Amino acid sequence: MITIKTNHGDIGVELFDEKAPISCENFRQYIRDGHYAGTIFHRVIPNFMIQGGGMDENMSSVATREPIKNEADNGEANVRGTLAMARTNVVDSATSQFFINLRDNDFLNHGGRDFGYAVFAKVSTGMDVVDAIAGVQTGNRGGHQDVPVENVEIIEVTIDE
Repeated sequence: MITIKTNHGDIGVELFDEKAPISCENFRQYIRDGHYAGTIFHRVIPNFMIQGGGMDENMSSVATREPIKNEADNGEANVRGTLAMARTNVVDSATSQFFINLRDNDFLNHGGRDFGYAVFAKVSTGMDVVDAIAGVQTGNRGGHQDVPVENVEIIEVTIDE
């Protein structure tokens, strides 16, 4: 079990190691490295998703490791409460950023668009925290849209195995 500790509360996460081994190990390594401490949920779009893990409170990108292989063809769907790897338009470009689906987002699944977005985990506890984050006021900042007006900080992420 993974715990994402935020300034809005804790989110418990269960990883899909069998379906997304590369994404899960990547996520664990970023956790072990302390990467997520001090990052923010920098993109919040109600009725869609919340995204974090790659920007600090000043909207500056945090250094990452090399991108990983996209596992969107693993049979897992982008449904409410699942976590998926964020990426650019390049299929195999995911690094540290992830998003939590606020609803079923079938159009993000493999085959629904280009290659799709790899689901690698689900929220097991704290969906109320996710929903509270989804309800924060957002605006434009640092050249980005949908940024929370008051930072939604990831204090730390821990592995409770």
